[in-house]
Amino acid sequence: MREDRQRLDKWLWFARFARTRSLAARLASDGFVRVNGNRAENPAKGIGIGDVVTVAAPHATVAVRVLDLGLRRGPAPEARLLYDDLSGGAPPDVPEG
Repeated sequence: MREDRQRLDKWLWFARFARTRSLAARLASDGFVRVNGNRAENPAKGIGIGDVVTVAAPHATVAVRVLDLGLRRGPAPEARLLYDDLSGGAPPDVPEG
C-alpha cells in the first residue's frame, strides 16, 4: 500500500475506535464503517488524509475526517490527533464481543 494510504482496520485501531485490530477488522467486514459515504466491507481498504470515516456502533454513530494516519496505537490524547470529529460526539465504546 502507498505511504499516503493506510489499512482501514489499522487506522480504526490506532484512532481507538476499536479495542483490538481484529475488532476493527470485524467492524468493517460487518458493514458498520463507511468511507466517504460508501460502505467499507473490506478491512484492508486504503484510507488517506481527508477521507471521512463514519463508524456506526450500537450506542453512537460518529463521523470523523482523517487528519493523520498514525504510526502506532498510542494513548487516547495522541489518538485524538488522528481525526477531526464531524459529529460532535466521542468515539463509540465498541464492545469486545
